[in-house]
Amino acid sequence: MPSASPSTSSGRPADLVSRLASPDRGARLRALRELKNQIIGNRTKKLAYLKLGAVPAVAAVLADASDDGDGDGDGDGSCCCRRHDLLVQSAAALGSFACGVDVGVRAVVDAGALPWLRRLLVSPDEKVVDSGARSLKMIYQSKLAPKYDFLDHQNLEFLLSLLNSKNDNVTGLGASIITHSCQTSAEQWALYEAGVFQKLVDLIGGSVSQRDASLESLTAIIKNNHEVTPKILEFENGRALNLIIKFTIDKSPRTRLLACACLIAVSKTSSRYVEGIELESKLIYRLLELLEDPGQVGDEASFALSSLIEEKEDLQKLAFEANAINKLCFHLQNGLSCPKRLQGILQALANICSKLEICRSKLLDLQAFDLVSDALRHDCTDIRVAACICLRSLSRSVKNLSAGYFMNETVIIPLLQLLHDPSISVQLAALGAISNIVIDFTRRKSNFIHCGGVKLLAELSMAMDPVVRSHSLRALKNLTFLADRKCKEVVLSEITASALASLIRDPESAVQEQALALVRNLVDGCVQSVDYAFTENGIILDAIGRQLQYASKAEIGIQGMYALSNIASGSKVQKDAVMDQLFQHGGMNTQPFIMRFLHSNDNQLRTASIWVLINLTTSYCPGAAGRVLKLRNAGIILQLKSMVNDPCLDVKLRVRATLSQCMKYGDSTM
Repeated sequence: MPSASPSTSSGRPADLVSRLASPDRGARLRALRELKNQIIGNRTKKLAYLKLGAVPAVAAVLADASDDGDGDGDGDGSCCCRRHDLLVQSAAALGSFACGVDVGVRAVVDAGALPWLRRLLVSPDEKVVDSGARSLKMIYQSKLAPKYDFLDHQNLEFLLSLLNSKNDNVTGLGASIITHSCQTSAEQWALYEAGVFQKLVDLIGGSVSQRDASLESLTAIIKNNHEVTPKILEFENGRALNLIIKFTIDKSPRTRLLACACLIAVSKTSSRYVEGIELESKLIYRLLELLEDPGQVGDEASFALSSLIEEKEDLQKLAFEANAINKLCFHLQNGLSCPKRLQGILQALANICSKLEICRSKLLDLQAFDLVSDALRHDCTDIRVAACICLRSLSRSVKNLSAGYFMNETVIIPLLQLLHDPSISVQLAALGAISNIVIDFTRRKSNFIHCGGVKLLAELSMAMDPVVRSHSLRALKNLTFLADRKCKEVVLSEITASALASLIRDPESAVQEQALALVRNLVDGCVQSVDYAFTENGIILDAIGRQLQYASKAEIGIQGMYALSNIASGSKVQKDAVMDQLFQHGGMNTQPFIMRFLHSNDNQLRTASIWVLINLTTSYCPGAAGRVLKLRNAGIILQLKSMVNDPCLDVKLRVRATLSQCMKYGDSTM
């Protein structure tokens, strides 16, 4: 059998990587070109060469060629030309490894190539500068690229030198660094004071690449900064704002998208600059048009639309009138092959349906519900999260809950499976959807129980992550809202009284609040429900009293007092047990927590506290006179008299009702 030809043998990946270390410059250059041509646009080849250690080898070529300095200039022209070719090809290869592959970016950074690439920017050779700038731009498009600290004077000087360059790629690199690294208000202010924004406004009028990079950078400087944004937008009588608005109708889809994104950042920070239905409506229509783009612009347009209408009911209505739901659902049916596009569409649908019933009904009429449910099983984490959030928006509706759209196995089972998801963000999103769904006004909660939902929620209520604990308890709280006795018994048997008491004493206030809210719903209703507070020798009731004595937030006091109020609606024994909790905690000189709550500035806390007193002093229950006397001796009746004209109507009405009940036992108790 004939042996392989030298060209075939040398083209094998391992051989190609070894040739990068050849002492012969010509061999290194040929290897670099061959490597670059193989990996451009080929993710599989990139990953294969990464495993073979190609990036450190290429970085070594770049460093070696850079270190040669001006020595080649004294030799023949071919050596100098070859050195420049090595610089260009090694930089281009490193940029290709970093393009679209995060592990490639990490490899380039770990190989120490960034300083050598930055060094190329001051080369007298324009091709070398271009190659270095392009590669660095690719690196700074990744989240894994190192951040620049713009509070450091030297970094600011370096950035300004890039923006002042006459080379488009270099100025574009400077803008990319801003987009990637500017994250804090202090950095935004530092960039403003250094005059960076002025350069960016000037660059908007430059080439297409400069314009796009500058729009993106201006968005980063404007975002959520109420001090910097007005100064930029009022610069030179609003030149920047006028240019941004102008570019929303540019012929380039990418430019239109970036201009819209910049105006969205403006509207969220200083809405007066983008006020008026006309401009906001135009933004919606522009973004819906950009959805039609088959490439990256179309993928990103739905994210921009989602950001624009988020938490804004008026804009959600405008989007509805612009036929946004129909268009999004059309792309939902046809965008399943692109994960990013699918995520953005689900996110936009979630926001447009978050407040308006007419939007939710429209989406359901278009029969897109099954597609949203199917997305719960998608391989992509972000899509699973977006699908959960979309379901949560759709279930913010008594009408939809009553129609029974959600309490069926096609929705419940995949949601419950997501509670095992390795991503906490997915777990939390699933819990958010479940929290809404389990309210279910159709009394189909047994479906959720039969699918093992209560058991899973009880397990997650003891999770290590406090946010998961609080979200799980919120779901259980909603499940027990107006639930029948059977449902409550299942919940308490799964979570157990001792575990619930432990959660009431949890170190995290959010967990405490949700645990108390769960108890509030468990003990709401008939006398048999009140008995749950006395399970295991009253461990739950005792935990409530102890926690209220040291409640750190009004929200904890509100939920705890409503729980006590429900317990106090029970029998004489149960009312007396609540009375004991009001007075038994703390030392001799410690004021009863109910007195502190009655002095609170929080209207809801005062209202909840008075509801406890109303239920304790009802005249039809034995022992009321003794409880009223004890309240008078503690100064609580006197405090109520001072609240008869409370500024909160609810408080005033409940106070007067309580005093009216107490008067039935004569002046001696008043």
